[in-house]
Amino acid sequence: MAHDPSLSALIAHPDFARIRSSKLKGDIAALVVDASGIGPDERNALETRVRQAAMAIEGVREVRVALTSSRPERKIVAIGSGKGGVGKSTVAANLAVALARMGKRVGMIDADIYGPSQPTLLGAHQRPLVEKQHLIPVAGAGGVRLLSIGQLVPPGQALAWRGPMASGALAQLIDGEWGDTEILLVDLPPGTGDVQLSLAQKARPDGAVIVSTPQDLALIDATRAIDLFGKTGTPVLGLIENMAGYSCPHCGEVSDPFGSGGAEASAAALGIAFLGRLPLSSSLREASDAGTPPAANEGPAADAFADLARRVLDQLETIAR
Repeated sequence: MAHDPSLSALIAHPDFARIRSSKLKGDIAALVVDASGIGPDERNALETRVRQAAMAIEGVREVRVALTSSRPERKIVAIGSGKGGVGKSTVAANLAVALARMGKRVGMIDADIYGPSQPTLLGAHQRPLVEKQHLIPVAGAGGVRLLSIGQLVPPGQALAWRGPMASGALAQLIDGEWGDTEILLVDLPPGTGDVQLSLAQKARPDGAVIVSTPQDLALIDATRAIDLFGKTGTPVLGLIENMAGYSCPHCGEVSDPFGSGGAEASAAALGIAFLGRLPLSSSLREASDAGTPPAANEGPAADAFADLARRVLDQLETIAR
C-alpha cells in the first residue's frame, strides 16, 4: 500500500484498513478504497466517509475516490455508429447519465480518439490523476466516471496518430482504475477501424448499441458497423434511431428532415432489437454541449433516455441467459 505523507491524518480513520492507496497532487486527493464483500448501500456510505475524512485535511480542495473490488462484475457496452454526425456521443452521454440515475455505477470511456467530445458533454475536463500507472477517472454529470484522451491533451490540438498509437491510447483508458463500476460504456469513433477492432480484442464487450439517423446513407453505414460487431463476436443489443422528426417550436408542426422509421425497419430486417427513437431537438443539443445532459433532470428528454436505458439493461440480461 502506498500512502502520501500529506494525507497521514487518514491513518486514524476507522476505514483506513480499506484505503489501499492515497495520493495528493496539488490540492486534489486521490484515494483507492477496497469495497470487497459489502453491499451497494455500504459501499456508498464507505465512499462518503472517506471522502469527508480527506476533505477535512488542510490543503485538500477536491477528493476523488475509486472503489475497488476483488471480483468486480462489470458489463462493457460499446456505443457505435457507421458514420459521423448522427449524434452518437450525445446519445451515449445521456444514456450513461440515465443509467446512473437508475442507481447503476457507470463509467464512460471516450474512445473517439481523434474527436473526443465526452469531457464537454459530461462536464469533466479535469486531467485525471495517475495511481500506480493507472488513470483515475474523473466524475462528470450525474456521477458518471469518465476517461478521455480529451482530458489529456490541450483543447483543439490535433492528434496525428496512426492506428497503433490510437490503440495504445485506448488500452490506457480501458486499464484505468474503474473500481466498482458496474457498467462501462465505450463511446467509439464512427466507422469500422482500428479502435473498434482493438476494443473487441482487448475488452471483449458484452454488447454494442448502434446509433443512426433514419436516412438511407446512415443506415447503410450502420449496417456495416453491425456486421463488424458480428464478426468480432460482440452481441448487438439494438439500434437507436436519432434525429427522428422535428417539432417546430413556433407552429408545432412535425417534419421529418432525415426521413422516418428507417432504423426500425432496418432493425427488423437484420433481426436485432429496435431500442427506440429520439427526435431532432435543439434543446437536447444545447444542454448536452453545455455539460448538463437533459437525462440528469426531469422532463420528456429524461424520460426518453430512461426508457432507452431500461431496454439496454433488458437486452444485457437477455444475452446473459
